[in-house]
Order: sequence, then structure tokens, then C-alpha cells
Amino acid sequence: MNPNIRMNDLFLNADAGFDSIEFRHFCFSKEIIPNIAINWRNGVNTDDTFFDELLYQERYCIEITIAWIDNFRTLLNRFDVTCSSWCSFNFIAFIVILLKKINKNKKSR
Repeated sequence: MNPNIRMNDLFLNADAGFDSIEFRHFCFSKEIIPNIAINWRNGVNTDDTFFDELLYQERYCIEITIAWIDNFRTLLNRFDVTCSSWCSFNFIAFIVILLKKINKNKKSR
């Protein structure tokens, strides 16, 4: 890890698959606040576990956006050598995603 990057007071938003005591302790040792959904199959229910439901719901929005971007092979494989061309392809992908969403909403009316 780069010692110049501050990690304290960051949070990690993760699903129930990452819920373990060891992983939570690791996050706390790095001064990262874990916001992990409780996995009830672990059999360990600690009342002192902090979980922010509203913050966790934001995770879905981020993951679905990344899944949409993954449909564009040019962005996924990163063939570009300049930052400006890569950024431009991202903008084009966002425009295509937006147009598809708008067009889908017009058809449903």
C-alpha cells in the first residue's frame, strides 16, 4: 500500500458474502469502517455491528452502473493509450446508455 494515501475514516460497502469477524477486524485494523450486510447463516449475531441500510442501498446503483459499462468492450479492455480518448469513449458509452433508457421509457407509454 502507498503510505501517502490516507485510509482512515473510509468506509467499505460490501454484501453479506464478505461478512466475517476476521474481515471486519482486518478493516478496523486499517481504519476502514465496514458497512457489510449481516450474513445470518454465519450463526453469529452481534448487536454492536454497525450497518447503514441507506448507504448499503447506494451500492446497488454503483454496481448496476458498472455492469452497464462492462457491456462496452472498448472500455472493458482499455485499448486506448491516451486518457482523453478513454474518457471520450466513457462519455459515448454514457450517452448510449442514457438514450437506451429514454427510448425504453417512451415505448412503455
